[in-house]
Amino acid sequence: MKSCDKWSPIIAMVAIDFGFAIVNLLLKRIVDSGMDHLVFITYRQCIATILLAPIAYLSERNRRPKLTFVILCHLFLSAIVGASLTQYFFLLGIQYTSATFSCAFINMVPVITFLMALPFRLENVNIKGSTGGRAKAVGALVCLGGAMILTLYKGSPLFNYSRPGPATHIVDQALKLSSGKRKERWTLGSMAMISGTLLWSSWFLLQSYITKSYPCQYSSTAIMSLFAAIQSAALAVSMDRNFSMWALKGKEEILTVMYAGIVGSGMCYVGMSWCVKKRGPLFTAAFSPLIQIIAAMLDIPFLHEQLHLGSLLGSITVIAGLYILLWGKNKEMQNCVAKVSQGTEEIKDQEPSSQVDIL
Repeated sequence: MKSCDKWSPIIAMVAIDFGFAIVNLLLKRIVDSGMDHLVFITYRQCIATILLAPIAYLSERNRRPKLTFVILCHLFLSAIVGASLTQYFFLLGIQYTSATFSCAFINMVPVITFLMALPFRLENVNIKGSTGGRAKAVGALVCLGGAMILTLYKGSPLFNYSRPGPATHIVDQALKLSSGKRKERWTLGSMAMISGTLLWSSWFLLQSYITKSYPCQYSSTAIMSLFAAIQSAALAVSMDRNFSMWALKGKEEILTVMYAGIVGSGMCYVGMSWCVKKRGPLFTAAFSPLIQIIAAMLDIPFLHEQLHLGSLLGSITVIAGLYILLWGKNKEMQNCVAKVSQGTEEIKDQEPSSQVDIL
């Protein structure tokens, strides 16, 4: 395997997580102004569609396969499980529970994706006969342990900032958006977070199929963004008929929506689709916890948010588990390449009439 092919998906996913982390930080700043979340999702998906449509037409027009009704249905479903409904459930879960509690579900996306991929044979675990299989299982468990540390153990603060920590800051913003004295509905919030996590994990599996039947990342992401914009707009209008909420207030909201649409819903989703095509759904989902870690790293110097010991230990554990999981994936890919090469050599040595089974 060439070094470029080996490291390109990893570099791409780290860059994607940086993009998503900055989107989250910018979102923190504009929710204080009272911007509706569904309006924000609609605008960012519209901008992503406007950005990607001409790029898709110019770069993929000569190699784009026929867009059938079945593929359109899959892209419509991809918009539901990957953008509109998933983001709505996550935001609803944060409002009804707390940001710290909801982070547990987001950090468990790699493990859930791994478990969901097994019955569809998109991933396999050969614990007895494969070092890579054992490494994947151990890495997934270590990531889960790190997510639990991030969620359940706060620890002492590592800095002397007087302002509240990230979780308290996000919860305060969510409570402002809930318009008054709404009590936290932990049962409903937990159900929303479970639904959002299952949908987000399902998107990685669905994208694995779409990249095979319609292997055009720009075109598929542009169509998915268009569907997501329509879905989010319909959901926003059905929940609130006050059309004044669609007006953007000030340069900060405009710049945030532009960045989230161009980078967050545009290039990041294209990059994730490419990584799913290259390395599979588990590889791409395994980087999800890095978004929270990178956001915390940016929170400290720029927003002066507090960092606690539990966050530091949990982040280190998640990174260690991610490294073990990726090492196991790479080991399996090397073994697969070696088997294919060995099988090719055996075919050359055999007579034309002989039959050779290649595993």
